[in-house]
Amino acid sequence: MSCSFRPFVLTLSLVLLGGISGPNVCQAAGEEGNRPWNVVFLLADDLGWADLACYGGDLHKTPNLDRLAKESVRFTDAYAAAPVCTPTRASILTGKTPARLHMTIWREASGNPPLKRKVVPPVTVGDLPHEEVTLAEVLHDAGYYTAHVGKWHLGGASYYPETHGFDANIGGSHWGAPQTFFFPYSGTGTFGNEFRYVPHLELGEPDEYLTDRLTDEAIRIVEAVHDRPFFLNMWWHTVHTPIEAPDDMVDPYRGRLRPELNHQNATYAAMVESLDTNVGRLLAKLEDLGLADRTLIVFTSDNGGFVNKYRGQAVTNNAPLRSGKGSLYEGGVREPLMIRWPGVTPEGGVCREPVSTIDLYPTVLEITGLSGSEKHNKSVDGLSLVPLLKKPDATLDRDTLYWHYPHYYPTTSPVSSIRQGDWKLLHYYEDDHVELFDLADDLGESKDLAKARPELAGKLRKQLDAILNDADAQFPTRNGK
Repeated sequence: MSCSFRPFVLTLSLVLLGGISGPNVCQAAGEEGNRPWNVVFLLADDLGWADLACYGGDLHKTPNLDRLAKESVRFTDAYAAAPVCTPTRASILTGKTPARLHMTIWREASGNPPLKRKVVPPVTVGDLPHEEVTLAEVLHDAGYYTAHVGKWHLGGASYYPETHGFDANIGGSHWGAPQTFFFPYSGTGTFGNEFRYVPHLELGEPDEYLTDRLTDEAIRIVEAVHDRPFFLNMWWHTVHTPIEAPDDMVDPYRGRLRPELNHQNATYAAMVESLDTNVGRLLAKLEDLGLADRTLIVFTSDNGGFVNKYRGQAVTNNAPLRSGKGSLYEGGVREPLMIRWPGVTPEGGVCREPVSTIDLYPTVLEITGLSGSEKHNKSVDGLSLVPLLKKPDATLDRDTLYWHYPHYYPTTSPVSSIRQGDWKLLHYYEDDHVELFDLADDLGESKDLAKARPELAGKLRKQLDAILNDADAQFPTRNGK
């Protein structure tokens, strides 16, 4: 069955005034009773795999996300496509790997690599090209109202969400983090002398908190467009630096700190709780409006938890995983992921199949019954997770994932990696050495087996090189100075 839609492009001001009625949206072919009208994508920033209680967090309180996990398929081996924000976000919207997009580092660093290290990282793409077809464009063209709220970090003003298929953009800009989480969310000092602000959040209240305010804006949008299909791209800044939270949320965590806990940062714990509270607020609004049974919910993060120090204190701990943000060890790329597809996903389902943020684009398209761009789809790297959402113990027709980070970060030098089954190999470019780990036996990647298993290491290295060459990946070059 084909569907036709009355096209509409609405300004947010008109929507919030309630003066527009939505189109009659045609149900996609196949499994009609299970196709949600709405898609809500919840993305945390820098949230680590072990930061939620349902993933083993030992200090943080996350009752709403724990409840969502029980209502969803919860993935144990889900990965961000990159160990930093911009490339992972691009992978979510396009279904392509960062290596193929040439977007392998955050936007500000894309055109300014360090020149005095052992190898020189490549100059990469900082703005998500308009030639790419985004998830928002596909949904918009099918009649969905598309709204982005929160962090964008995928380009300058001419590459903002409005240019990539979103009808509304609240807060999205080229910056990767706010100056402060407290109103008016502006100023200088946290990230140097540059004046930063979060757009479209004027007329706030004293002591207003950014995570709360962004959720307020998302709820306003949902209330305004609830009578038509919508795509809400809710990308919070939480729990990225600056590490700030209201004192009345921080103080209880100070009293809960114990030496034996992995997590020791009370302010960060309060930020995680705030994220959880606001996930709960948004889900409750969907319930109140009678939309929960017609809404697909996806929750994940853009890279591993930040294990470096902020104002003298370590931010988080990804144990039992090794390292954190920026690294291609598990702590830098393994993420919480839960997906609730009403009427399809079994409650309490747990899936151990390795999956990636590149898979979310084709997953949403299949669930909504949309085909997208045939040309774009030919170069999509991800696979639909629908088989796993129906049957969590199923497998995908794929045994290999890869990552490419040809850049420096406090946790790493330029590196690429490949996971095949439970085997994982990392290739470092400064000295061309490799490391090999068996994740089934050594989740913490503490036992390098490259010398003990040289044939396997060589095989995986060749496969990694072939994959990167096929993707036309960019590589660091030897510094001749």
